Amino acid sequence: RVQLVESGGGSVQAGGSLTLSCAVSDYTVAGACMSWFRRLPGKEREGVAAFATDGTTEYADSVRGRFTISRDRVKNTLYLQMEALKIEDTAVYTCAACGGGTSGFGYWGQGTQVNVSA
Repeated sequence: RVQLVESGGGSVQAGGSLTLSCAVSDYTVAGACMSWFRRLPGKEREGVAAFATDGTTEYADSVRGRFTISRDRVKNTLYLQMEALKIEDTAVYTCAACGGGTSGFGYWGQGTQVNVSA
């Protein structure tokens, strides 16, 4: 069955960097629409970065220029490189993939916590 497993979260000081990984099984990352979402404390989940099916990338205004989404076809893994982290980036980050019988994101990981401190 399709599984998405995130890793790489942790604690970092403001201005620091982290790279999140999303290892995917039974689903081909290459050419698929995939995305990173995050849920900030007390807020709704929001999209952070995404690959469209045509390979183009999209970013939320709050992270554009600081975060980079990428994928490795051999490792079948999605990444989110986060730089110049801010305290307001503290959230649970989750990767998602299109499909699963839905028109949107039908496959989700369990999430990984990112804590950014002053």
